Amino acid sequence: MDDLLDLLQWPAMLVTVLASWWVASTHRHKRAWGFWAYLLSNALWSAWGWRTSASALVVLQACLAAMNIRGYIKASRSRTGVAGGG
Repeated sequence: MDDLLDLLQWPAMLVTVLASWWVASTHRHKRAWGFWAYLLSNALWSAWGWRTSASALVVLQACLAAMNIRGYIKASRSRTGVAGGG
C-alpha cells in the first residue's frame, strides 16, 4: 500500500501539467477543465504530502486551491458584468 501511495506523485504531476496546458487555452471550456484539473492536482499532491509528512506541501496546495477558486469566482463575475474588488 505504501508503494502505491508513493506512486501518487506521478499522476499528480501529470494532472498538474495538463491543468497548466488547459488553463492557458484561449477556449473557455478548456480553461474550465484546467480549473477542475488543478483542484484534482491539489487533492493528489495533498494526499501524497500527507502520506510523506510534507506539511508545507499540504499547506501550499490548500493555498493554491484557494487562489484558484478565487480566480475562478473573479473570472465568472467579470463575464457576467459584476464588478468585484480584491
